Amino acid sequence: MRRKAIPSVALAAAATAAFGLLATGCSMEDSTCGGGEYPVMTVGDTGSACVSDGEKPPKGYVRYPEGKVPEHVGDKWDVYWQKHTVDKNGKIIKAPGGSGE
Repeated sequence: MRRKAIPSVALAAAATAAFGLLATGCSMEDSTCGGGEYPVMTVGDTGSACVSDGEKPPKGYVRYPEGKVPEHVGDKWDVYWQKHTVDKNGKIIKAPGGSGE
């Protein structure tokens, strides 16, 4: 069985698109949540989850404090929240077993 050749126009378009992503500085980092979702954190621990936009966090979870929301795996706030959490009153505290700052 003979394979179909990929037209050179398609290859050129794919190469151009890939170059465009690299040239414009688009991030290839892993997002904390997918499109249409936002991250939430576990109260009193370092757990996290993603919740669909328009829905409230499930019991035991809260939104991250404003301005301290992780956007990508390994970013400043993702690392910070590995050592911190919030208590039931919303106060930022050292996480159990975390070294804190």
